[in-house]
Amino acid sequence: MVDLFLLPVSHTEDEKEVLILARGLMGEYNHTVDAKGRMIIPSKMREQLGVSFVVTKGTDKCLFAYPNDEWEIFESKLRQLPMTNKKARDFQRYFMAGASDCEVDNQGRILLPATLRSFAKINKDVVIVGMGQRAEIWSKEVWDEQVGGDDVSFDDLAEGIEELGYEI
Repeated sequence: MVDLFLLPVSHTEDEKEVLILARGLMGEYNHTVDAKGRMIIPSKMREQLGVSFVVTKGTDKCLFAYPNDEWEIFESKLRQLPMTNKKARDFQRYFMAGASDCEVDNQGRILLPATLRSFAKINKDVVIVGMGQRAEIWSKEVWDEQVGGDDVSFDDLAEGIEELGYEI
């Protein structure tokens, strides 16, 4: 069951319109990959990802896991890129060639293809991170390098976001 919350969009005396938003994927979970390349998907994430979802190469040497409906949106955007542009073709290949349908077994596990495990440097310990419309799957070592450095400052990150035109 997906958590839902309601936001009022507009209302008049006669009519009230409400936007229903699904709560996105969130949280950080530590798990392991077994010798056969299987890993457990946290139960809260399984509810949102579904029994079948897409895993593909991500950025920063992690993997992206998309619920099927979000993957369809992402894939549609990829299809809109001009095939006459080499960077656009390379961008499409990066995500599409690495994509794999993953099904959750009765024990809550998926089989991560060897090519994706190799790309993300996943051997045993993994970190699964909810990122709203997708989850990220990281090698524990790469995750620790990404977020564990003393030089990472929330204030610096927040300033960078404001430069993009977003306010927190």
